[in-house]
Amino acid sequence: MRIKIDDMEFGYSSVPVLNDIVLDLDGPQFVSIIGPNGVGKSTLIHCMNKVLKPTGGTVMINGADIGGMPLKEVAKIVGYVPYTSTDSFPLSVVDTVLMGRSPHNGWRPDDRDLNIVYNILKMLSIDDLAMRPFNELSAGQHQKVMLARGLAQDPQILLLDEPTSNLDIRHQLEVTGILKELSRAHDLLVVMISHDINIAAKFSDKMVLMKEGTIFSVGTPAEVVTESNIRDVYGVECEVIDSDGSPHVILKMPVGWEKGILPGGRAKE
Repeated sequence: MRIKIDDMEFGYSSVPVLNDIVLDLDGPQFVSIIGPNGVGKSTLIHCMNKVLKPTGGTVMINGADIGGMPLKEVAKIVGYVPYTSTDSFPLSVVDTVLMGRSPHNGWRPDDRDLNIVYNILKMLSIDDLAMRPFNELSAGQHQKVMLARGLAQDPQILLLDEPTSNLDIRHQLEVTGILKELSRAHDLLVVMISHDINIAAKFSDKMVLMKEGTIFSVGTPAEVVTESNIRDVYGVECEVIDSDGSPHVILKMPVGWEKGILPGGRAKE
């Protein structure tokens, strides 16, 4: 499983969002995409699964240009877990996860589809929720069900848009650990957008750091998470230490903060 992007661009009307994106990811491995708000992280993965059409360049999945592939065929290869779900109907967890089988069998699931769904629920230890209404779940349960729906597509590549954003620290670690294990045990290329640099660095095989619509750095966590990169991309000073073989960012308070001076020289109101 491989995603290869060459000279890709994307913009809305005359507003550029992504520029000169060159990226080559293969699996199985766990990849995190990090960077400040508004740099195009979500737009990038939406171009990877054909939700958005690039305005320039190519996106190749397993050697095929997705521009010429039907969306249903892309969905058989690339699973997607969105940032939030707009599902508000009282569907059961089973019915919600079954929606992930639609690229394969439309909206008429059979016994094989049900077996796949129940095996996924068991693998994620949420089979006890099978008949619970999806809209009554906790945030942690909700995110696991959305992950199960993505896995139900039986993808080779799984894209996730900030899957831990609404979770407490324990569930962040749990979900990210599950994703790491899935990449290994099920031969998946897992690509996750994250705003938690330290958790991403702890679990990722590779990291992609974005700045202003471009790829700023790609490599191992140790290669990407450096003091100079954090300064250049996020505009903050930090110390990067080694934590059990992974880089760990310790932020430094800006000079003058204790006197009420905000970054940029502005005074607190």
